Amino acid sequence: MTAPTITILIPVYNAEQTLSASLASALDQTRPADEILAINDGSRDGSGAILAAGNDPRLRVFDQDNQGLAATLNRGIGLATSTFIARLDNDDLALPERLERQLAFMEANPQVALLGTWAEIYVGDDKSGRFHRHPVESNSLKLDLLFDNPFVHSSVMYRTEVARAMGGYRVERSKRIPEDYEFWSRIARSHDIANLAEVHTVYREVPGSMMRSGAEEMLDNVIAISADNLQHVLPDVPLPTCLDLSRLYHGRVPASGRIALQAVALWRRAAIAVGGAPRQWTPEFASRYRLAQRRLLVQSVRRALPRPVAEVLRKTRRVLRTKI
Repeated sequence: MTAPTITILIPVYNAEQTLSASLASALDQTRPADEILAINDGSRDGSGAILAAGNDPRLRVFDQDNQGLAATLNRGIGLATSTFIARLDNDDLALPERLERQLAFMEANPQVALLGTWAEIYVGDDKSGRFHRHPVESNSLKLDLLFDNPFVHSSVMYRTEVARAMGGYRVERSKRIPEDYEFWSRIARSHDIANLAEVHTVYREVPGSMMRSGAEEMLDNVIAISADNLQHVLPDVPLPTCLDLSRLYHGRVPASGRIALQAVALWRRAAIAVGGAPRQWTPEFASRYRLAQRRLLVQSVRRALPRPVAEVLRKTRRVLRTKI
């Protein structure tokens, strides 16, 4: 039996301030990567020179005109020669045991196609004291995916053959941001997914970076992807209703006022479609269900109340949070 291999895939765009540290973290793994693919997506700064100076034989560098993140990642999926692809952004860090721990999990759980880790959040080079600690169980993650993305993109490892079979990331504008959420959603429809309940990634918040711009466009696209996910588990519910349910969850005004009356019932149906009867739910799944249910209830009440009353309640909640 052939031993599994790992490719670290790093898309690069105008990252001269952080790229060296990201590359060093990729090279400094207790289970070394078999190859590191760095694709320079038309950088206009010194990123190309940093990549050209790399002297590790595992580092494969490719230059291209700017094509955007999704297309760049798809090129990397096509070029990868390994069993697994581990993603890393050009401004984030892989902690030393990341590949070792992820590979061990993937080998022990062949049904899992996508595996993330928890992450510590830095602001620039400084620790923020905040973390991304998403759910770890497959069904809990599939439930979260109905509304949002429970993975840190820069932490994930996925099976190369699955990524290729899925056709990679979508490059259409309506799916390109956030391209990872849409990709995970498709993978989760036919495979198990997971997160390690361990911090193995440093996620760096950098204004204007490749992954962190266009907030309004991103939310519009998140809602559209969420609606597709909801309709996948509720095939008898019309897409406009699924869109309204997602808009309500995300604090946007739904097209139909009736969704506030239907939201909790639809959410329960969606959760049962993912996790089975409530008596079968794990504590983590039940917790994620209740969290989203509370959010839908709050948003439904806001939509049902006259605007002046809703505004008074909103200000009261803000004052109470400040005093507690």
